[in-house]
Amino acid sequence: MKSLILALASLVAIYSVNCDIYFDEKFPDDSWESNWIYSEHPGKEFGKFKLTAGKFYNDPEEDKGLQTSEDARFYALSRKFEPFSNEGKTLVVQFTVKHEQDIDCGGGYLKVFDCKLDQKDMHGESPYEIMFGPDICGPGTKKVHVIFSYKGKNHLIKKDIRCKDDVYTHLYTLIVKPDNTYEVLIDNEVVEKGGLEEDWDFLPPKKIKDPEAKKPEDWDDRKTIPDPDDTKPEDWDKPEHIPDPDATKPEDWDDEMDGEWEPPMIDNPDYKGVWAPKQIDNPAYKGQWVHPEIDNPEYVADPNLYKRPEICAVGLDLWQVKSGTIFDNFLITDDPEVAKERGEALKKTLDGEKKMKNEQDEAEREKEKEKAEEDDDEDLDDEAGEAAPVEEHDEL
Repeated sequence: MKSLILALASLVAIYSVNCDIYFDEKFPDDSWESNWIYSEHPGKEFGKFKLTAGKFYNDPEEDKGLQTSEDARFYALSRKFEPFSNEGKTLVVQFTVKHEQDIDCGGGYLKVFDCKLDQKDMHGESPYEIMFGPDICGPGTKKVHVIFSYKGKNHLIKKDIRCKDDVYTHLYTLIVKPDNTYEVLIDNEVVEKGGLEEDWDFLPPKKIKDPEAKKPEDWDDRKTIPDPDDTKPEDWDKPEHIPDPDATKPEDWDDEMDGEWEPPMIDNPDYKGVWAPKQIDNPAYKGQWVHPEIDNPEYVADPNLYKRPEICAVGLDLWQVKSGTIFDNFLITDDPEVAKERGEALKKTLDGEKKMKNEQDEAEREKEKEKAEEDDDEDLDDEAGEAAPVEEHDEL
């Protein structure tokens, strides 16, 4: 039994050694200001970030992150690290987002760059490798972006992934595997998964319609046809409107002055509409014609859709109408289990935030209740003062 435990411990140790953590940022103190670089791209009024745990939290120190601090601003902040490639490895990108301001319109996503990024000139058009994370604007846009760069073009996921839109911290995780599959998780729960080739338009379609094929002229795709033996009934044709038989000419109607009187028209209860023969099954029906497909000569499979040749920077390139979003717990690794463990540990953060927020809300309700009671007492005092009798004095 002892030898089995030692063997398992050895396997865990080997597994841990083989795990690579490429980037890990939890913002423990103000040292982030010397590691992260603000963009100075001309023509933009960029906002500043501040280090804070926000208005409600589980731990005032551990829960500190970078918070947007100015309304109606662009934000452009990035950090570089040792470059790596995910060739032959799983890539995991993970971070937390807390929209404690109850965001109305603004981004909460992360961009991953190669080493060509000019940090001091980073802007919305700066080429990136991956863009991932939530984006909210009004009731119509509440989605998780998953965008990959491929051969110079940015490709958006074809599926709609809904993001969280409450005021608490949520964990967003993207896992890309060497077999060209992916997973998107929110709070350690898989919300979407599939294949890169199927869910993005990196490649042209495998099959295309045969340009030489045409529907035969004698192909009949009418499922039903008018019955050639059906005839219109002799009494079918009736006018849609008829003079009202109950109408009478007004007594004051003057034919010379008003013209010849005519009764108003009403809907004809016997009107049956336009006649059409009944439909019968078409004996010549061959079904819907399907355009034959052929292999697309422009399609070439790519087993390396997942691969990013070089990654060495992350950036927050955002626009926010209402500031207050907190970003934290950045992690880029090749080990989904490490990311999962980090996510499990963060559940206490969400629980603590909810507890503190509920206490704050309850205190605010009590305060408003006391204020309302004070206002009612003041109103009663004012009414009593107005109703007090005026003393009368005898004249001397």
